[in-house]
Amino acid sequence: MARQRARIAFSDAAAKQVEAITSEAEVHALDRALVVISVDPEAGELLPGDPGHPRLREYTDTVERVRLLYWTSSLGTVIVVAYIEV
Repeated sequence: MARQRARIAFSDAAAKQVEAITSEAEVHALDRALVVISVDPEAGELLPGDPGHPRLREYTDTVERVRLLYWTSSLGTVIVVAYIEV
C-alpha cells in the first residue's frame, strides 16, 4: 500500500516568502520541491542541531534552484517549511 503524502504547512516567515514570489517559473520550481518532500519527508539532509528541538532538514534541488529548510511532525504527516529560497 502506498504511503499518503505528508501535508505541507508554512511558518509565518515562509508564507511571506511564498507571497513575494511573482515568477511563474519560481512557483513551478517551488511546487516541484514541495511535492518531493511531501512524498518523502526524509529527502532532505538532516542538519545538526539540538535534540530537544525539531530537527531541521535542508532539501536542495540544484536543477530547479530551490532550497527549503523544514521539519516534520513526530509522525511524519505534517511538514513545516521554515525557509524558502528560489
